[in-house]
Amino acid sequence: MLSELLRGYLAEMNISATEQQQSQLVGFVEMLNKWNKAYNLTSVRDPKQMLVRHVMDSLAVSPFLEGKRFIDVGTGPGLPGIPLAIMNPDKEFVLLDSLGKRIRFQKQVKFELKIDNIQSVESRVEAYTPEQGFDAVLSRAFASIEDMLTWCHHLPAQNGQFYALKGQLSEQELDNMPAGFSLLQTIALQIPTLDEQRHLLKIIKQA
Repeated sequence: MLSELLRGYLAEMNISATEQQQSQLVGFVEMLNKWNKAYNLTSVRDPKQMLVRHVMDSLAVSPFLEGKRFIDVGTGPGLPGIPLAIMNPDKEFVLLDSLGKRIRFQKQVKFELKIDNIQSVESRVEAYTPEQGFDAVLSRAFASIEDMLTWCHHLPAQNGQFYALKGQLSEQELDNMPAGFSLLQTIALQIPTLDEQRHLLKIIKQA
């Protein structure tokens, strides 16, 4: 059932996926549903809703990824990082979260679904110092734009970008963007069956 729904949603969003990728995406939802009963990883309880609100919501960003190395801050159970990693095997994703149970779940997903291009790191974002910067810093439902940029300013490479996944746009939130950053692009995203606003904000550090 989930496989059929996924195929329909992918077609609707014009995203092509191999059989293996589809199988991994469904496997991720099934694992999330199973672990959620014990570990409370997401407030979404229904696997069909997980598919829409977590997987398709994450995949909407996939066509807009630029670069090779990404970090997903405040990733929770691995969103949007794990679905994006499945769909972009040529890119690398660091999944950063401060809660051990979420990191354990991510590592189990990596092992069971054989996803080679993710690395889970248990740390607060302010305390994490990577050896090299990232092409883009992703955040979904993590914090306000102001907090995201303040806490994550040290993570992008020289020409790296910030990708903030947001619901409804808040003018006030954009007005509070710290000095030294500028909004490059606002992209409206369409998620199948979801009658709610979704946006991707691309933000850069000014030289």
